[in-house]
Amino acid sequence: MEMNFKIKYHKLVAAIDIPELPRTIKQQVRDAIERKLVLAPDKFGKPLRRSLKGYRKLRAGDYRIVFRISGHTVFILAIQHRKKVYFKIHNRMLVL
Repeated sequence: MEMNFKIKYHKLVAAIDIPELPRTIKQQVRDAIERKLVLAPDKFGKPLRRSLKGYRKLRAGDYRIVFRISGHTVFILAIQHRKKVYFKIHNRMLVL
């Protein structure tokens, strides 16, 4: 039996992260969310450690989708380039 997860975005993901993505990356991110996170986020997402314990990451090219699973909902905290995602994410965690 296939279980679909509901996707929710942090307000800054919709306001900043997605509009700033290059067009080709937007498609990669959309495909990753629709094919992996909606169907089996625990299978595809790699757990994060230390201060980000409880969160997971999914690779989409050089970009990372950082998310948390809560019941049947996947909450996306950030979609950023791999070089800066972990620096920016801590500020977002304070504004959930």
